[in-house]
Amino acid sequence: MSLLLFGLFLLFVVIGVPIAIAIGASTLAAIHLAGVPHIVVPQQMFSGINSFALVAIPMFILAGDIMAKGQVSERIVAFADAIFGFLRGGLSIVAVMAGMFFAAISGSSAATTAAVGSSLVPELRRKGYEPASAASLIAASGTIGVVIPPSVPMIIYAVIAQESISQLFLAGILPGIFMGGALMMIAVVQGYRRAYPRGTAFSPIVIWRTFRSAFWGLMTPVIILGGIFSGIFTPSEAAVMAVNYALFVSLFIYRDLRLRDLYPLLIRAAVTTAVIMFVIAASAALSWALSRWQVPGQIAQTVLGWSSDPYMVLLLILGLILLTGVFIETASALIILTPILLPLALQLGIDAVHFGIIIVVGLAIGMITPPVAINLYVASSVTGIGLERIAWAVLPYLAALIGVLLLVAYVPLII
Repeated sequence: MSLLLFGLFLLFVVIGVPIAIAIGASTLAAIHLAGVPHIVVPQQMFSGINSFALVAIPMFILAGDIMAKGQVSERIVAFADAIFGFLRGGLSIVAVMAGMFFAAISGSSAATTAAVGSSLVPELRRKGYEPASAASLIAASGTIGVVIPPSVPMIIYAVIAQESISQLFLAGILPGIFMGGALMMIAVVQGYRRAYPRGTAFSPIVIWRTFRSAFWGLMTPVIILGGIFSGIFTPSEAAVMAVNYALFVSLFIYRDLRLRDLYPLLIRAAVTTAVIMFVIAASAALSWALSRWQVPGQIAQTVLGWSSDPYMVLLLILGLILLTGVFIETASALIILTPILLPLALQLGIDAVHFGIIIVVGLAIGMITPPVAINLYVASSVTGIGLERIAWAVLPYLAALIGVLLLVAYVPLII
């Protein structure tokens, strides 16, 4: 039955059926042929989304959209440029730093890529940076959006694995910083090799002025993460606070958002949330079927039968995560892989929080690996540069991020 389930799922995906429907239809077909009452499917679908923690998803999405709509990203870019612009190729470092800052606001890779790209790409072009390389760097920086908290994929993983969202958020900070550091190293090397110009001259006065301008935006992650880790509010409450704060800053402080702009933002956040929740609901039924037929345990026994070396088995897991991220969108891949691979990881002695960071980082890399590379599509849309050119230019950054994934996987101390 498990072979039939996976076979039908792959068939549906190959012929272009949306992921959520492919998951639900293959699960329903397998359950029907197994003689299980059909009522199990809607029961499990409802159970899968009947979690208070999931309230955080639409709120973080909306907060990121509100911040991206206004001038927050532009002010953050200006502040980063004041600090690092004096270096050769300094705007590349600014792109990564701005991505890291916005990652701590939005919780979304696509939103991070769009916000930073729309603010920075015109300036990069004007300064003579190679356009495809600049766009690919911004796309690669966008992957940090789901690693540095808040992170929508981490919330999804926490619900599936029944782990603490706060612990996952805390564990994602250092890996996100390492990802940014790796991208900066590549960017600096390219800056000197290609003789990119220096940017804004170093000036404490300019740094202070841009800091004051960006202060309210920079305070967003401080409020969100500070409130969570201090115990003032839960991650779900923090998401609502993020929306309230984003509205306050955009409407009354920066005044770059009007009330009539809110309606399309609410609609977009609702549509994005509906897609994610549909995938979660369908995958809950899939997880129930996999557990009924003891598929995770069988997979674990099979893989451990190939090799008893935990390092080699972990390498196989990493390869599967990266391969899945190439073909399946992040939330869907996360929901499919977690119930299958988590039992295997636990048998290897990997902590569930550690594995959560591994799988989120691995699938984040999939956001810049075609054909399903959402960040590359966003970067192409924002910059007007062909997807093929960006895909070739992203290879050095892809290699750097895979190196960080190996470091995160094999050095648990980072977590």
